[in-house]
This record gives sequence, structure tokens and C-alpha cells, in this order.
Amino acid sequence: MRIRVLLVGLGPIGASIARQVIARKGFQLVGAVDIDPAKVGLDAGKVIGVEQSLRVKVASDIGKTIKSAKPDVAVLCTSSSLKSVVGQFEEVLKHRVPIVTTTEEAAYPSRSNRRLAARLDAAARTARVAVLGTGVNPGFTMDALPIALTAVCERVTSIEVLRVQDARVRRLPFQQKIGAGLTTEQFAERVGAGTVRHVGFSESIQMIADAMNWTLDRVTDEVEPKMADADVASELLSVRAGQVCGLIQRGTGYVGGDPLIRLRLEAYLGAPESYESVLIEGSPRIHSRIDGGVHGDIATASMAVNSIPAVIAAAPGFRTMRDMRLPSFHGGG
Repeated sequence: MRIRVLLVGLGPIGASIARQVIARKGFQLVGAVDIDPAKVGLDAGKVIGVEQSLRVKVASDIGKTIKSAKPDVAVLCTSSSLKSVVGQFEEVLKHRVPIVTTTEEAAYPSRSNRRLAARLDAAARTARVAVLGTGVNPGFTMDALPIALTAVCERVTSIEVLRVQDARVRRLPFQQKIGAGLTTEQFAERVGAGTVRHVGFSESIQMIADAMNWTLDRVTDEVEPKMADADVASELLSVRAGQVCGLIQRGTGYVGGDPLIRLRLEAYLGAPESYESVLIEGSPRIHSRIDGGVHGDIATASMAVNSIPAVIAAAPGFRTMRDMRLPSFHGGG
């Protein structure tokens, strides 16, 4: 039987997930929720950009939609902040429905979110279902992937992950989130406000450290602008020479004063190549590289969809990619 899926949040990522759900035999989209008045009442097919009618109307109330749609799982794609979506989680859990979410701060709750995570863990255990935060980053390229690669090591002394993305192929909200088109002054202001940066470095660093059984002294997360040497444009946004075309972000986890975990993200319009690189110093020394990189938008949606069967089967509670069974492509049939 097909897995009945409820989508909460029909922005670019939620819409991408919905398109994958309706395209795969193993799933059925039975409900859709969004707070945008312009989407409420419309057929979900129109909202997600497919030609056929899905006979699923976009609603604004999670609880009422769950009662009428009777989903097997809910996929939440509404915010990067765990604090801002905790009420949505609790409403879903009230109806004993497991959750997959792309909320970055839910991937591996940091110290600042531990109380919220404990609250949601208790709610999930009471409901006897699992909650999983996942995606491409955090959730795979800069945490789960390097952790998996250490399985062949007898000793690990440090881990370095580099992700380079040509942002011209990414959605507009991502291009805006990395500061493309801003002046250096505007970039600094928005970094200070927390609206320009990749969310998830602290979560990924803590996930790796816990997997290695390393106790972190401190974690740093630094953002700097990448400046355009020449005019550059995507289909969605143009950047002039001298403007910011993206960002370089470095996250470091220190153990005993030594920087044992290093994450570096370079995401900007016009990057000459995209790739993922993982370097594990130890025995044996592992250097893995994915040429062309992992397409962030496709991969984020795919991680959420492919994790659905695993989260349905998981033990109740707040789960992470560290304690879930290994997900893989799920086409159903």
C-alpha cells in the first residue's frame, strides 16, 4: 500500500517534495497545509506547479487536515528555526503522526535548542511516533556522509569537509540567503541579523563530534562575503562587479584546544566548479570527492522523501541521522 503523506509548507522545498511524492508509486499526497492566504483553497497541483489536478485542496489548519486526510506521515518544510515551528510539531504529534522535517535546527539540536528538543522528544514518545530532521546539509553532505566514511577507519584524528556550490543553479531564496546582490555593508548587517548565513554548521559539528566521541571545547561559525570580480547572473538574480555574489562560511569544532572538525562552505554565483570533499586524517587516511557536487534543492527534497519509510519504522522519539537506519531511494511499487 502507498504511504499517505501530508505536506506542511509549500514553499520551493515543500513543492519539490510534493512533486516527488506524486511521481513515485510508493506514496500518495493526501493533504497540504500552508499559511499563505494566496495558496489556501487552491488545488495543490496548481500550487506546486504541475499540470494535473491532485484533488487535494491547500488548507490552513494542520489539525483539521490531519483528521480529514488521515496521513501516515507529515513532512514539515516551514522554517529553519526549531523555536518557530515547535507549535506545528506539537499539533502534528497530538494526532500521533510521525514527522520528517527540513528544519535545519532539528537535524541535530545544539545546546541552545536542547530544551525544545527534549520537549518534542517527550511529545513524540507519548504519541509513540518518531520525528526526524534531515536534508542535504545538515543531514548528509557535511555530517552523515563524513561520519559514514569513518566506518572503515581504525583511528580518526581530524575531519575536514568542504562544500563548493555554484549558486546559479539554486532557487532564489537560497541565492538571497547567501547574500548575492548585496553591498558589503548590507551583507554585514544581515549577517548580524542572522538572515544571511547557512543554518546548520553547529548542528553538523556536534553530530560529528558525538559520533567520534569527542567532547567539544567550543564551536566557531564565521561568515564572510565572496565578492564578484565581474558581472554575473543566474536566471533569477543579477550581480554587478564589486557586489557580493555569495558567501564563504567556516565552522570549527575544537577538542582539547585543537581544531579537529573543520567545515567550509563556499556558495556563490559563478563558482568555477561545484564539488563535495571529505578529508579524514587517520588510519587509513580517506579523501573522498564528489565532482559536480550534490544539487542542494533536489537532494534536500530527496532526503526528506527517502527518509519517510525509515521514520515510520523508527522507535518513538526525536531522531537524528545518527540513530536512524540508513535511508536509500524509495520508489515503491
